[in-house]
Amino acid sequence: MSKKVYDNRELSWLKFNMRVLEEAQDSSVPIMERLKFASIYSSNLDEFFMVRVGALIDQKLFDDNEKDSKTRLKPSEQLTEIYSRVGKLAEKKDKTFETICRELELKGVSRRSFKSLNKSELDYIERYYSYEIEPMLNAVIVDRKHPFPFLGDKELFVCAKLASKTGLLIGLISCSGKFDRVVFLPNENGLTHYMLIEDIISAFAERAFSSYKIEERAVLRITRSADISLDDDFDMELDARQNMSELISKRKRLRPVRMQLSRDLPPELLNELCSRLELSPKQIFVEKAPLDLGYVFSLFPKCSQRSEMFYSKREPQPSRMIDESLPMLAQIEKNDLLLSYPYESMKPFLRLLDEAAADPEVISLKMTLYRVAKNSRVIKALCAAAENGKEVFVLIELRARFDEENNIEQSRQLEEAGCKVVYGPAGFKVHSKLCLITKRNGDGIKHFTQVGTGNYNEKTAELYTDFSLMTCNPDIGQDAEDVFKALSLGETVESMRLLWAAPHCLQNRAVEMMDNEIRIARAGGEGYVGLKLNSLTDKVLIDKLIECSQAGVRVELVIRGISCLVAGIKGVTENIRLVSIVGRYLEHGRIYIFGEGVRRNIYISSADFMTRNTTRRVEIAAPVLDEALKERLIDYFKVQFSDNVKAREQLSDRSYIHVSNDSMPLDAQKHFTAEAYANVPKPKPPEPPAPRKKKGILARIFGRFRRK
Repeated sequence: MSKKVYDNRELSWLKFNMRVLEEAQDSSVPIMERLKFASIYSSNLDEFFMVRVGALIDQKLFDDNEKDSKTRLKPSEQLTEIYSRVGKLAEKKDKTFETICRELELKGVSRRSFKSLNKSELDYIERYYSYEIEPMLNAVIVDRKHPFPFLGDKELFVCAKLASKTGLLIGLISCSGKFDRVVFLPNENGLTHYMLIEDIISAFAERAFSSYKIEERAVLRITRSADISLDDDFDMELDARQNMSELISKRKRLRPVRMQLSRDLPPELLNELCSRLELSPKQIFVEKAPLDLGYVFSLFPKCSQRSEMFYSKREPQPSRMIDESLPMLAQIEKNDLLLSYPYESMKPFLRLLDEAAADPEVISLKMTLYRVAKNSRVIKALCAAAENGKEVFVLIELRARFDEENNIEQSRQLEEAGCKVVYGPAGFKVHSKLCLITKRNGDGIKHFTQVGTGNYNEKTAELYTDFSLMTCNPDIGQDAEDVFKALSLGETVESMRLLWAAPHCLQNRAVEMMDNEIRIARAGGEGYVGLKLNSLTDKVLIDKLIECSQAGVRVELVIRGISCLVAGIKGVTENIRLVSIVGRYLEHGRIYIFGEGVRRNIYISSADFMTRNTTRRVEIAAPVLDEALKERLIDYFKVQFSDNVKAREQLSDRSYIHVSNDSMPLDAQKHFTAEAYANVPKPKPPEPPAPRKKKGILARIFGRFRRK
């Protein structure tokens, strides 16, 4: 297959992050939301360097001849291209941030430099430095006699070249950990003026190095690799929680993979920093915008009364499918239910857990947890169920990257309440979103199964688009029971009735479905595949999609992030159209559609079509069997595929452009929000009071007698 039909995973991800940055450039987006998108762009890039660039550097050191299976690029070639593209993106980010700051200044929100302060502001900052910063400041010098200090991951430092007659002398001051990042200046006119802590410390650096003359200075930030695996570094002497705690500590000290600077530094100083940190000049990025944009969320409360600067307030709405007056188990027993977050509220599912925890006929609750909120209502419900005497089985994935510490704490809380807690089997992360409630009454045993596309997290359920299917189907319930039985033994299931379960029976089932569409198309019928995914990297499934296109199957893809498949190439992928939606909410739900009309098969899933999901994780895909729910998901997919406001279409040259056509403007996320508000169930009118019965003659007589 020609390399032109594939795109490199890492380079495709950088294109996705550029689409995030485009939201920061979009003048139709409220100004503070644009600032937030710029911050998301930067935090995304941090994680990209920590995880993906860190992994590529390790691959390069281990075996630089191991090429990407699709584009045939070596690790070193991928890194060279990444560094080049990130440098160009940094320039666009700087210009975007500068434009946003100019517009904010017109609205009274201004980031001040030291030189721009008036006398009263300068007096305030000098006092603030003297009383709030200087007593806690930690400044060090580095030369032949003084060792180079450890620079923590994503911490900010002021780095200075100090005048010296005996050789290079470096001064370093930590700006992180002890200080508020944003210092608001006093203002009587309702304006919001502020300085960043690193700018203040840099301005007063002479006081920190009073014995030296500062020749050059810049703010510096290091990003360290986070490419570490529990399975690869497992210590047989420690249990899983201890292992993870050790590895979290170890990760904080992994090799640097990037250096950001607020301005250029002299070559001899850069060379020394590169030598000390084992970085190449390609890994250094000079950026005009603040090196860490996470501070922007501190500005939001100051502007909270100015609604025009933010998105209009929207909240998840009650689902039209749910009757608030009836128990959830009874409703699920009657009909399959589907919730669509964040347009609809997660509360019905939380109510289901609470009711199951208290229901005397419920004998067990079983769940897989990947990421949960802090102070989680899900955890509280599971603990309550265990305390009420239910069997509660929880698989909590300790290897959920960057959520390990929270998951360790949650696992302890569950165990203390009496839950049986296990961790993922060796070699396989458990990423599935599966809940099984088992009830026993006079009718026997009944399974109530919930399958989701997103985490059991109340916070992200208000920010990510996801689906939650609840069903009483006995075959799905038995499949879920089999999954939990296997996980309790540290194993994975080999076959299923209705559910698909990676790593053994998801990729092959998707291939079977696509093969069927190929046969239909080659026989003269209309084959169809529709997929809504976060990412597409699995070469087996990519090649099958290419085969679909070449057979005449119509393929429609809605892929938010990475796509290693290039659509629209004549004779190869010309029957494939691919769009990406980046908007107010993070697109996260996965839908698989195979066929049309009466033979249509629809699944929701926790799994992207990525090799790690389909072959190295425990994932679940559930069929949607109810016809009304099928139609709802088909409508959802069609609306997303018709978006011409926030959708970008992939072109055959691997680039993405905004969808532009003559149709009425359609923003899919706004459409679903409006639909959710319009479909809020109307409260039932209160029943009229029962008419009072007239008392008979004898009752009235005896009533008077009793009162006397």
